[in-house]
Amino acid sequence: MFTHEHIVSFNELETIIYQYITAHSEQVVHMRVRDLADAAHVSPSTILRFCRKVDCEGFAELKAKLKISMEAREKKSLNNAHSTFAEFAEKTFEGRFDSAIKEVSRLAASSKSMIFAGSGSSGILAQYGSHYFSGLGKFSTYINDPFFPVYDDLRDTVTIALSVSGENKHTVNLVRKLKKEGSRIVSITNHKHCTLAKISEINIAYYITEERHHYTNITTQLPVLYLMESIAKNMYSLSNSR
Repeated sequence: MFTHEHIVSFNELETIIYQYITAHSEQVVHMRVRDLADAAHVSPSTILRFCRKVDCEGFAELKAKLKISMEAREKKSLNNAHSTFAEFAEKTFEGRFDSAIKEVSRLAASSKSMIFAGSGSSGILAQYGSHYFSGLGKFSTYINDPFFPVYDDLRDTVTIALSVSGENKHTVNLVRKLKKEGSRIVSITNHKHCTLAKISEINIAYYITEERHHYTNITTQLPVLYLMESIAKNMYSLSNSR
């Protein structure tokens, strides 16, 4: 029920509401306006403005559309890989990420080492990223343990933090610790209006359609792989041209 045009136009508060609704849709259809406002930590008037922005006359209509969308989603098969790839490929061909990739590549090339951070599937990608960058000559490590002790001078490091929502509390807390010790922070998220983006020096938001199966976020990680590999190769070219 939320179109791509809706999603990219959301401001910070609207993104918070959108993320809460998509993560708790089964609960939201039974809520009152006040309940959702309290849960998302916004005002009821903000909820009503959000409803109008997504083409609903009020909260009752939003809940009705949400319920229909949920029922349709239960019957609908998952997006096929071709359409998912095509959605992201269109953005890359437009050069939408080129300037951000170059900026992060310069930062990485001038650093002594890299740290990759993430939890869950993003933690698996963090491990992949550290291996890929190390393979191109930049010593890298990954952290997927939110309680990993961080007590060192990290001013010569760059951290690339991965999170689809940008709100994973374990990743956010870890990144805050790394930032406190001097590491430069880059984040790769699905939206720019998130906590992780706020505490980052550079954020790359890829805006891909989110997918969930029951309570599991199965949004494709293809954009993250592309962005990490592109940054690594650009970093390698910069390092070897000096």
